[in-house]
Amino acid sequence: MKQGGSSSPLSGRRGDTDSSCGELDANFAPKAHYLTSPDGAVDPPVADTVEMKGARSTNKNPKCDSPDAKRIVIVDDHPLFRKGLEQLIHSDGGFTVCGEAGNASEAMDVIRKLSPDLAIVDLSLPGANGIELIKNIRAEFPKFPILVLSMHDESLYALRSLRAGANGYVMKHEAMANVVRAIHEVFSGRPYLSPAMAAQVITKFAKKSSDGEPDAVDRLSDRELEILELIGKGDDVHQIAKLLHLSPKTVETHRAHIKEKLQLKNAREVARFAVQWVDAREV
Repeated sequence: MKQGGSSSPLSGRRGDTDSSCGELDANFAPKAHYLTSPDGAVDPPVADTVEMKGARSTNKNPKCDSPDAKRIVIVDDHPLFRKGLEQLIHSDGGFTVCGEAGNASEAMDVIRKLSPDLAIVDLSLPGANGIELIKNIRAEFPKFPILVLSMHDESLYALRSLRAGANGYVMKHEAMANVVRAIHEVFSGRPYLSPAMAAQVITKFAKKSSDGEPDAVDRLSDRELEILELIGKGDDVHQIAKLLHLSPKTVETHRAHIKEKLQLKNAREVARFAVQWVDAREV
């Protein structure tokens, strides 16, 4: 909540209890994420700095305490991407990045401590994924603006993000051109989809209306859908585990659930279905 300004969207939070964002896989401990101040000094990790009483930022950028700048938190598990996105956001004088997190539980801590004006959330997070995080944020902070920035260019991810409570969806490869515009739109109270994604969503709704039958993959959970896509792109269990910060056993369990929900006989049929599903969406 900015001092002397209008009330923060976080002022409508429901209760003060901790909201569970799911547990990280036992083989992957959360990483500390360091922030660099304008003078090149390295700040302490987020996990340490967010414990400060009354903290307003995890960054030494003086704009973070300005009542005029909109304060943003970035949630992404790639430090280099966070840094590049921070620089892009700072190209607009009205915005400043005041906090970062590398997973869902860190994100909830940072949002509770800093009361920012907006969070930018990646869907592919270690442990609880981005859609689960969005649901947890929305449950605790009903009016808090959330913008998704994701590598997934499939409209199902955008639809599921919006249903979970996100206010906009931008694909990472479009970030340079669209992310600042998307932030402006969300702050203006309008949902944002990039033109390419909006066209996909409209096409999907039109096709569903004409066919009258839901897509088979609608039965899958958000994590199962993510794994199905990676299988369809040719990744094996170990590659998927590394990409999603999960154990191979966890990935195999998700694959088994995919097999059951899609009524397939074995892992080979799952792979064939996944390849066909991905190919059909790239036409």
